[in-house]
Amino acid sequence: MVNLETFKQIHQRACERKGGPQALLAVIDKPLSHHKLSQIDDARFLAEFSKKVFQSGFVWRVVRNKWPDFERVFFDFNIEKMLLIPDEMLEQKATDPSIIRNYTKVKTIRDNAIMIDAVAREHGSFAKFVADWPREDIIGLWAYLKKHGARLGGNTGPYGLRAMGKDTFLLTRDVVGYFTKRNIISGSHQSKRSLSAIQHSFNELQQQSGLSLQELSMVISKSVGDNYQ
Repeated sequence: MVNLETFKQIHQRACERKGGPQALLAVIDKPLSHHKLSQIDDARFLAEFSKKVFQSGFVWRVVRNKWPDFERVFFDFNIEKMLLIPDEMLEQKATDPSIIRNYTKVKTIRDNAIMIDAVAREHGSFAKFVADWPREDIIGLWAYLKKHGARLGGNTGPYGLRAMGKDTFLLTRDVVGYFTKRNIISGSHQSKRSLSAIQHSFNELQQQSGLSLQELSMVISKSVGDNYQ
């Protein structure tokens, strides 16, 4: 891509902004290995997706503080138990004052349990399905979650994947700003054309650097915007 800088250029600018290579390295995280990711219990994926659904458009701190109660009310997000919950019980749980009482979002817990169970039946486990998905097409996994999951489109699914340790870039304000400024994307960053251009750019930078998508995403975000050291 003509407008895409080399990784060396991006990395150098990020180092200058954050106080040097070691200072930059200190704020860059790595994803989990394929093995570790594939061993995660599927209930943890349901829990994290659910947390991200409730955090969307809400104060994250409040959701975090209430999360132990979410775990209790929804049986530690055990997939089999969630599949057995009838509508009446789900409605009752949505009125529990110890959680955030939003029935529309509460319904996504069971809906996403159904998705995770269907995937697990075909691939052995949802964790293995996620771990096996190629990072060269991470936007394809985003699209899968959006299509088959409940309220996992936009940034919700990707943030959930990142939290679980899947190697993915994130479309943060700084990352989107970088690709917009370089004229690599225009219009909505969530359009199919923009997502493809961003994925292609990350693939090219990954080949140059050998870093994960997560590390590259964080380096780019530190190279632009207002986040000076």
